[in-house]
Amino acid sequence: MKSVLQIHPADNVLVALRDLKAGESIPSPDGEFVLLEPCAAKHKVLFRDLAEGGIITQYGVTVGKANFPLKKGLRISTENAHHAADPVDVTGAGKFQWKAPDVSSFKNKTFQGFARPDGRVGTRNNWLVIPLVFCENNNLLTMREVFMRELGYNRTAPYELYLRRMIEAFKKGESVEKVAFEPPVGEAPEKLFPNVDGVRFLVHSMGCGGIEQDSLNLSRLIASYIVHPNTAGATIISLGCQKAQISVVQDALKAINPNHGRPLYFLEQQKTGTEEALLKEAIQVTFRGLVEADKHRRTPAPLSKLVIGVECGGSDGFSGISANPTVGRVSDLLVALGGSSILSEFPELVGVESELVKRSASPEVAEKFVGLMRAYEAAARACGASMDCNPSPGNIRDGLITDAIKSAGAAKKGGTSPVVDVQDYPGWIDKPGLNLLNTPGNDVESTTALAGAGANLILFTTGLGTPTGNPITPVVKISSNSRVANYMHDVIDFDTGAIIEGRETPDTMGEKLLDQLIRTASGELTKAELLGQDDFIPWKRGVSL
Repeated sequence: MKSVLQIHPADNVLVALRDLKAGESIPSPDGEFVLLEPCAAKHKVLFRDLAEGGIITQYGVTVGKANFPLKKGLRISTENAHHAADPVDVTGAGKFQWKAPDVSSFKNKTFQGFARPDGRVGTRNNWLVIPLVFCENNNLLTMREVFMRELGYNRTAPYELYLRRMIEAFKKGESVEKVAFEPPVGEAPEKLFPNVDGVRFLVHSMGCGGIEQDSLNLSRLIASYIVHPNTAGATIISLGCQKAQISVVQDALKAINPNHGRPLYFLEQQKTGTEEALLKEAIQVTFRGLVEADKHRRTPAPLSKLVIGVECGGSDGFSGISANPTVGRVSDLLVALGGSSILSEFPELVGVESELVKRSASPEVAEKFVGLMRAYEAAARACGASMDCNPSPGNIRDGLITDAIKSAGAAKKGGTSPVVDVQDYPGWIDKPGLNLLNTPGNDVESTTALAGAGANLILFTTGLGTPTGNPITPVVKISSNSRVANYMHDVIDFDTGAIIEGRETPDTMGEKLLDQLIRTASGELTKAELLGQDDFIPWKRGVSL
């Protein structure tokens, strides 16, 4: 295994593939040099001297500048470097020529999906229960407890048994620390509706006060979840006096997809009366909807019906070398097959705007992207922040020192294909190819938006590990290194650590990942689904980096 890696021929830094010690002799394109200080795996070390203000290059782009003169052999850190990026030029937009990958081995493959009346195909068959305002959350939680337990979706049984044994031990005066956790054995309980993947309850904290834009965006997001290909139908519960009115959601439904063909039940508590009356009606209509939803069956569908949302969270210094390029390869394969891919998290595209502008299918697409980026930056400045505040302490600890370093690696998830469209939040993807979606860098706000834009699969890369999931769209977790895949094996679905070890390439791993995605789209459960991770956080427009 190599000790260091130069990602691009123009780079003046090397990525440490293992922990390096001061005094080690390190190979570089300029010849061997001596490491002047320890450099942990995933961090970057200079192999050329830099003057104060000198440009640091990684992935072939500017990712930072030196705070003072730096000697080769030093590790890049927040103390000696700061964020910098190449200027954005939109004049080259619309001229990009893409060489699509060979997809002959996938051309005739299909997945087993749920065909919807509007022509889209779902990878899951869910019934949704959605509040239009947070005042109805308690009613949703009551319904969730009832439906999960009675319909065979409940996954809390082993933990309830664990606590029950602790209570028994406590009453007997015995040590609760010695109570063993025993997962259930045998087959899962039989589901009453076997063709319904789940009843999903989208609890949230919005809908009442706030600015008009927030209630409109929430209503549009809810509408997009209702007409999502993974949705069979929905029960929508309103209090009655909130800003996110039933009529606003209905208008959004007409604008997004008037021919969605989903059975919908709208209930309003201030018209229904008591909580008991509301819950009785909500449970009854939801049960009626589940009877209809269970009539759907999986049928073969071409891979062009897949819409993937690509996301990263808990990223590390290996993410841009292994997991993200692997996802980028999948994106390119699906685009070449006529499918769609969605790249989001605009704060994590700071520093790579020029590349995405060059890949834009037209000047109009490029201008829209740059306009949204500039508006986001202006909103951040108005709050005393900046877009380059995105890297988290965990990111920095694991080698992502500047936002441009993080962004250059994060953008690899979008592959190499042309950018065909750009959508502002909440968005709705209707063009095959690579699409950009304006979302924050916050993992769950972004995955919530990706599903809302129509993604029927979400590919989520991580270097540090994260338990994020989504209520309606399967989230496939992809690790950048084998260490996190092993110690967090219950949340990781696919490991790209073999790339770091030199045994695989992003291209070969991408093809293996696409094969796994076909199985996932056909019903194979992800780790997030097995753990019941249903995270739903609408973006309250403001500065969320």
